[in-house]
Amino acid sequence: MPWTTMLTGVSCRLVMKLETIVVGPFEVNCYIYWDEQTTDGVIFDPGGDEGEIIDRVDRLGVTPRAILLTHGHGDHIAAVETVKDHYRIPLYIGRGDEELLRDPSKNVSAMYGQPIRAPEPDFVVTDEQSIRLGTVFLKALATPGHTAGGMCYLDEREGGLFCGDTLFWGSVGRTDLSGGSAVVLLESIRSKILSLPDEVICYPGHGPKTTVGAERANNPFLTGGNFA
Repeated sequence: MPWTTMLTGVSCRLVMKLETIVVGPFEVNCYIYWDEQTTDGVIFDPGGDEGEIIDRVDRLGVTPRAILLTHGHGDHIAAVETVKDHYRIPLYIGRGDEELLRDPSKNVSAMYGQPIRAPEPDFVVTDEQSIRLGTVFLKALATPGHTAGGMCYLDEREGGLFCGDTLFWGSVGRTDLSGGSAVVLLESIRSKILSLPDEVICYPGHGPKTTVGAERANNPFLTGGNFA
């Protein structure tokens, strides 16, 4: 990754690396994010293909310190148990989504005839919480609406936001499942994501990356009067 500008406006050379693995039948973006100097890293949303995730982590030389979930839907948690047990690392999830880990009817996997369960979380994350995992520093931003406990993770130093199914390139997360609310989701995006600088890069749960500025200007769900 090249030089960038921190959210404080101070120029610095990035030391963080990012690898994306598209996993499972719903093509979830599982992200491996790590400090190339120390190898400390985290795994976001291991939603399937656990063997591929483990192989990639090992080939990259990453030392995973935790699994971070943006939410508890089955397509984002299918490989959690295997990856967690393999590396013996803690699991983080946003407050309000804990029950989704153990209930296939609520995490939607039962709907597709393949019930998925994940271990209980080691840590339940709350809004504005600072998370330090080795030399990886993140800030949790609660963004309910897709699920009750939806959570984004912001690297303030690097200007990157892991936003799960809250925000996509040109779209937003669906709100017709248990715990979903269109009103709540749009307010989460307005208050937590559109309040960030335009240059912040958004890494969604599905599809290509985008930026806060691009979505502010072009996302049809966000260009109405409420988001002016």
